[in-house]
Amino acid sequence: MDLQQLKYVVEVASSSSFTRAAERCFVTQSALSHQIAALERELGQRLFVRSSRSVRTTEAGEAFLVHARAALAAADQAREAAAAAAGRVVGTLRLGVIPTVTAVSVPDAISRFRAEHPEARVQLSMGNSDALAAAVRRGELDVAMLGLHEDVRPSGVASRELARERLVAVVPSTHRLARREHLALEDLAGEVFADFPAGTSGRAQSDAAFGVAGVLRDVSFEADSAELILGLVSAGLAITLLAPGVAAAAAPHAVAVEIVGGPVRVEYVAWDARSPRAVATAFLRVIGPMTPRVEDEAGPEESSGPASSES
Repeated sequence: MDLQQLKYVVEVASSSSFTRAAERCFVTQSALSHQIAALERELGQRLFVRSSRSVRTTEAGEAFLVHARAALAAADQAREAAAAAAGRVVGTLRLGVIPTVTAVSVPDAISRFRAEHPEARVQLSMGNSDALAAAVRRGELDVAMLGLHEDVRPSGVASRELARERLVAVVPSTHRLARREHLALEDLAGEVFADFPAGTSGRAQSDAAFGVAGVLRDVSFEADSAELILGLVSAGLAITLLAPGVAAAAAPHAVAVEIVGGPVRVEYVAWDARSPRAVATAFLRVIGPMTPRVEDEAGPEESSGPASSES
């Protein structure tokens, strides 16, 4: 049994596919399958149930995965600690971002990070704020950039506020409200909306604002992608509420109009409050000075200081 075999098992389990796992590990599928079969013979247990359509872990596989992930994490930490002793930052930064992040230019931040730490890599993933924050808590992501309603803070992670901005109404350029300088939420009653899926953080900001205003709205289109939402608006099918920086991408086929008393979105950067990896600390320093805050289920609590959260 070796670390490479453990990595293969973890990748197959996470992707539910030998083909995708092989691609992620930069090996042929036959080589990966051979190594996992050899490991199963050594253990005397089947780790995966294979079929022509899917791959799933067995009960033995699930038990094995817990320790395989721990062993790989320990190996990474040992390698990073040795590099840190020599003043180097190595390893892969697992970065998650919402598709509507505007407080930080993610490409520029990654470029600066790579320039300062050429031995480090970045694995980028996208998702909604709830899923990304949960992934940080589980140790599956090192850093995440989130967007939340102003009354909500990331829980169970260290976080720092990056920016806050009031959402704007985005309407087709031919819409009857397109030439207005300001709108109230009541002005949008009876309109057809495109928005993020119900229950997500991206949707909660708008739902809460309309609920407080006592305005019912028709959300006929739901999408995970801000680009698709803006496409629906540009096509004249709906209107939406988005952050100003995101709304600008729809011009000239759509227009952003300020909303008086509209919902406020706050962007955060979040990371593991307990033991952030060196790559996470290095990236956090790239995007700005740290004034971290730790949130748990009981409520906000100031961290013990930058050293405990940045090292």
